Amino acid sequence: MHTVLDMHTSIRPLQASDWPEWRRLWTAYLDFYKTTVPDDVEAITFARLLSDDAHEFSCLVIETEVGLGGLAHFLFHRDTWTTADTCYLEDLYVDEPRRGTGLGRALIEAVYQQADLAGAAGVYWMTQESNTAGRRLYDRIGKLTPFVQYERP
Repeated sequence: MHTVLDMHTSIRPLQASDWPEWRRLWTAYLDFYKTTVPDDVEAITFARLLSDDAHEFSCLVIETEVGLGGLAHFLFHRDTWTTADTCYLEDLYVDEPRRGTGLGRALIEAVYQQADLAGAAGVYWMTQESNTAGRRLYDRIGKLTPFVQYERP
């Protein structure tokens, strides 16, 4: 998959050579959510994103003439409500200076395309309630569900 957005911008799968740029984006994403992960988790995450296993995480990146401008991590998994897999968009990040230019929408649409190609029953994601800028996009490209997330304390 390689989607050309314009003469200088395209969406493509992550490559091993993307490590420095992916790490820069990943760190900025974690900073946005005011968190960190240990170095070994970061290295394992990157390796998983490069895996050919259909049930392992995948990553699409936006490539621009000045480096990577965004990323989307997603996973296909089984679902008890359908026989088809479903797609979970776990992480979406666009460089702050490039926000509002359509790159976030393009990444989500590229994940939608991958889900369609895989025959997935649907695509879903979560965000923090306070992510107002992200939610403005999500309200245009997705549907807010009534579900509330819980986790083990």
